[in-house]
Amino acid sequence: MNASVAAENEAHQRQTVLIVDDTPQNITILGELLQPYYAVRAANSGERALRAVHSDPRPDIILLDVMMPGMDGYEVLRRLHAEKETRNIPVIFVTAMDSTESEEHGLALGAVDYITKPIQPAIVLARVRAHLELKHARDRLANQNEWLEREVARRMSENLLIQDLSMRALACLAEARDTDTGHHILRTQAYVELLAYQLEHHERFQDALASGRLERVVKAAPLHDLGKVGIPDAILLKPGRLTPEEFEVMKTHAAIGADAISKAMQDALAAADVGMAAQASGAFAFLQVAREIALSHHEKWDGSGYPAGLAGDAIPAAGRLMALADVFDALTCRRVYKKPMTIDQATQIITEGRSTHFDPDVVDAYLACQERFAEIATRFADAEADKPAP
Repeated sequence: MNASVAAENEAHQRQTVLIVDDTPQNITILGELLQPYYAVRAANSGERALRAVHSDPRPDIILLDVMMPGMDGYEVLRRLHAEKETRNIPVIFVTAMDSTESEEHGLALGAVDYITKPIQPAIVLARVRAHLELKHARDRLANQNEWLEREVARRMSENLLIQDLSMRALACLAEARDTDTGHHILRTQAYVELLAYQLEHHERFQDALASGRLERVVKAAPLHDLGKVGIPDAILLKPGRLTPEEFEVMKTHAAIGADAISKAMQDALAAADVGMAAQASGAFAFLQVAREIALSHHEKWDGSGYPAGLAGDAIPAAGRLMALADVFDALTCRRVYKKPMTIDQATQIITEGRSTHFDPDVVDAYLACQERFAEIATRFADAEADKPAP
């Protein structure tokens, strides 16, 4: 035996053939034929065959007699295909029946081939080898697909992490210029998340928070004050209350942030080809939510807010959530011109702003999870002295 044949035989020995036949002589004939090339197991009934496929070594292929007492080969094949663990094992029917109808029936049930008795050794070996090679190729392809799926998931996870870090870096860049805000982005993001989950099944909010939009709202919340990078230091860092003229300048940060995000989306679309643009649809959906929040989080329910004076449901849902979260944080945190309010004081102001400053349903959502707001305010307080009183 030359080296190539020896190597081939060694490879085949790692594969297992299960012979199922109620006649010992047939098992002997097939076993002696296959043993020089494969590991051979045998079962003399359908019931034993079904037990054998679940024990080691698991068969790579099954040679299955059709006519057996009790459970016939057709029923064995049906049960094999009914289980996820066994449905992909190739089955070759080996039978004395040589009618076209019986062969068609077996193939229709899922058999990969059909061999008639008395067997011809060369044909049996050729067909077993061919179907084992085909199974090996399918298994290899399945393993490659699983690897590719894991690799795609890993890279998507990395990309999402990079996106989150980039987004947070932008938010921190804006907040770094405002020495009063401290952990503002952490707190307000957590507040928005509480409100969003409180309202996700509310009839007025469920569409706005469905199909992944809730997660995008929470992720985009830290970008609400991105436009502060465009506000002069003399105004942004002023140690005291702003004059009316200065406040008009400060109010432009909403539009500045929204315009910056819009410009980023336009530039990305201009630079991307059609395929890349389609693949980036999720990122653009996130940026669109971020733009809504940046632009609308200072709008008020009664239309007296800025920059567009929107009222009621004309204000994007994400902006309405952010409005309450932002005000609650401003009320309960220290500023150079004021001390932090207690939770009760802040709650009173928010309640008084129901249906004027704030969406009434958002206020109700806040009241329903007020204690959790207080926990977040304490956990992410800028300093021990700044923790709001209960």
